[in-house]
Amino acid sequence: MIMEKRRDGMREDAFFSAALLSASGISPAIARRLIARLGSAAAAWQASGEDLAPVLSDAPRQALLALRQKKPELPEEIAAACGAKGIAVCAMEDETYPALLREIFQPPLVLFYRGTLAPKASRLAMVGARRASTYGKHVAEEIASDLARDGVTVVSGAARGIDTASHRGALRTGRTVAVLGCGLDIVYPPENGRLLADIAEQGAVISEYPPGTRPLAAFFPARNRIISGLSRGTIVVEAAEKSGSLITAELALSEGRDVFAVPGSIYSETSRGCHRLIQQGAKLVVDAADVLAEYEIGQADPAAEKKRRVAVPGDLSPEEQAVYDVLAFDAGLTVDEIIYRLHGRSEVSNVAFLLLQMELAGWVEADENRAYSRAVKEGNR
Repeated sequence: MIMEKRRDGMREDAFFSAALLSASGISPAIARRLIARLGSAAAAWQASGEDLAPVLSDAPRQALLALRQKKPELPEEIAAACGAKGIAVCAMEDETYPALLREIFQPPLVLFYRGTLAPKASRLAMVGARRASTYGKHVAEEIASDLARDGVTVVSGAARGIDTASHRGALRTGRTVAVLGCGLDIVYPPENGRLLADIAEQGAVISEYPPGTRPLAAFFPARNRIISGLSRGTIVVEAAEKSGSLITAELALSEGRDVFAVPGSIYSETSRGCHRLIQQGAKLVVDAADVLAEYEIGQADPAAEKKRRVAVPGDLSPEEQAVYDVLAFDAGLTVDEIIYRLHGRSEVSNVAFLLLQMELAGWVEADENRAYSRAVKEGNR
């Protein structure tokens, strides 16, 4: 059965495009050439080997013919899966397709999504380390929350670490978009199922892959081009020297988009990539106001920002304050290390009890090794 038009108004060609892209060796660029030559994705899917030969070399041509022979109704199967699982679809020609994404070198032919695309929204990407520090996750959540409050849609990849923190921060005050490297019916990482559902309610979850596509390593670099392509700029919060986040930053630069980086400790492996970006010309940022200043978006209040930066915990005892002062955001200290740094401070005793009190109050956090760091950036309370 050949689909003429879905009743919900979506382009039926989107499902034929998705079927074409399921064949090994057919990239979005090759699929676009096929469609341009043969008139439509449906015609390309149904074309003979002879008609495919001017565009496809032998290997992808044979792969497409074999796929079509094995799954002749694959476009209809993709459409049915989307309908059953509440997944919407748009093609590049649709009004709902984000305009900025059309401008990149290899825009996806098809977007599968849950939620609302909001193609005219102001978007900024936030990416970073999966094994993020307490400092990195806190900074990402804070910046994302402030950006979303000022009307920016925060785009990230729903991975562990910085991505998850960025989505959570944005959800507190506004809108966020998650771009996946698998089908939308696959929850990855598994612990983010509730988060992805919340994002779909308050923004959008997007993929170029049809339902049922497993999260393979090769898909994530391709996913990164969509994250940067949707966005006016990319903010990197913690990245090692060899990091997928740096790939996203490089993709943004290649498309003439802005790149921002958050600095960290010079001793932190997960900040070395950010420091290299800053050395190469990325703008150093410490809060959302630094980013918003580059664009005519948001209503950041400079007075409020100043107040936030200078505020400190006001309800700490002198002993608690002394302990708090030796802690940092990006490097945890054990109780013994804290006692060592407090050497000579006779007014401080029972450090473990003080840390427990501040942890219960939300001022400090302990990791799995009971290394303590500041949990709240100065000015957030």
